Amino acid sequence: MNYQWYPGHMTRARRMMQEDIRLIDLVIELLDARTPYSSRNPDIDELGKNKARLVLLNKADLADGDRNRIWAEYFREKGCYVAEVNSRSGAGMKQIRELIQEACREKTERDRRRGILNRPVRAMVAGIPNVGKSTFINTFAGKACAKTGNKPGVTRGKQWIRLNRNVELLDTPGILWPKFDDQAVGQKLAVIGSIKDELLQAEELAVWILAFLREDYPGRLSARYGILEDGADAALLGQIAEARGCLLKGGQPDIPKAAALIVDDLRSGKLGRVTLELP
Repeated sequence: MNYQWYPGHMTRARRMMQEDIRLIDLVIELLDARTPYSSRNPDIDELGKNKARLVLLNKADLADGDRNRIWAEYFREKGCYVAEVNSRSGAGMKQIRELIQEACREKTERDRRRGILNRPVRAMVAGIPNVGKSTFINTFAGKACAKTGNKPGVTRGKQWIRLNRNVELLDTPGILWPKFDDQAVGQKLAVIGSIKDELLQAEELAVWILAFLREDYPGRLSARYGILEDGADAALLGQIAEARGCLLKGGQPDIPKAAALIVDDLRSGKLGRVTLELP
């Protein structure tokens, strides 16, 4: 299928970010550590040029640890400050305040030379839908400041959040970009849940997941579902349906139910820590 989702509020959100970027010292960009390339909106590079950049590889606990380190080094070489975090549990969050101050050291020194003291760093929190921006803000602030949800598109408007006298955060809605030039990007975003499930075909996603895991993480499917990993991917889907009791009346495999199960198992980490791409 053709993967695309760009509702009207995303156009408004992008325009709002363009207006607010002049107020910003730092762009904090949240990426899904399982898809650091595909979950990176190319518009953010244009919007955030000439601004300090902090990349957070969020949901790092669901991603391959070795590949997390490869991606972190990749972004450091691009001139970004980087942290691997799990904003839901708080893992990796302690280093972020220090990274913010380090990323904005030149700005702070410039203010001091001008006689401007104690002006807080203003940081824009950006990222695609369902990457965990609001959860990050709430965990970082230590209180419920931003709306959260496990569906893309919960945050619709901007909000300023004063963390302390040193840092102010601007929460922004999750935005995709108008057209995926590479449909593989759209497919990976669909797999991790950044495109509304109502627009997707679970069976197609499940077959892609099966093929990917057999290639990059052999043994995971056998360990989870107790099946052999040979044969066509579509046939494996039927085997998993039978192994998991996803059956219709008459004992026929319920393929849509099994497909939804596989997609959910990948998203929740039940298929192990997985990274879907490398630099």
